[in-house]
Amino acid sequence: MRMKKAWMGAATLAGALFAGAASAAPPTAEMLSNACAGCHGTKGGSAGLTMPSLAGQSKEAIIDAMKKFKSGERAATVMGRLAKGYTDAEIVAMGEYFSKQKLHATNQMLDKAKVAKGASLQEANCSRCHLEDGKEGKDETPAMASQWLPYLQMQMEMYLSGKRKMPEKMEEKVKPMSKEDLDALLHFYASVK
Repeated sequence: MRMKKAWMGAATLAGALFAGAASAAPPTAEMLSNACAGCHGTKGGSAGLTMPSLAGQSKEAIIDAMKKFKSGERAATVMGRLAKGYTDAEIVAMGEYFSKQKLHATNQMLDKAKVAKGASLQEANCSRCHLEDGKEGKDETPAMASQWLPYLQMQMEMYLSGKRKMPEKMEEKVKPMSKEDLDALLHFYASVK
């Protein structure tokens, strides 16, 4: 009799726990985004020189990047595996969350002459898609302002080598530029606060 009561008690407890778990609210956008903090920093403000800040990116840019990581269209070492673990709705929620965070301003040692040259190159070549000196991106174009210079350089090298597909409009502007021009442009974007 005692054993039967113990089994019934355990079964009731297990049922209650299962019912509670089944009715638990889905994770919030902030909860989902906390998983990104290890690499991209708290609230998307990266402290790692090769990791982009997600804070202040457009919702569309985050969604576009995550979907490309998820499908394998965008090469990745870690992000491709991580992106596969999120539903489309969760990706949209994270995009919304990061888009509402304040731009993460970095403090970097940059070449002032390159920054000045890059400012004129940005205005002449990139300002139609990378708006407000790179603080905003048009549609799915990412914000470039205050990203870490090593990250920007790494991404540009991936574009130039073909490891990452360059958008057509970007390719039209980048192809005529020298490596020195591109380096100056990246110094400029890294300098913007």
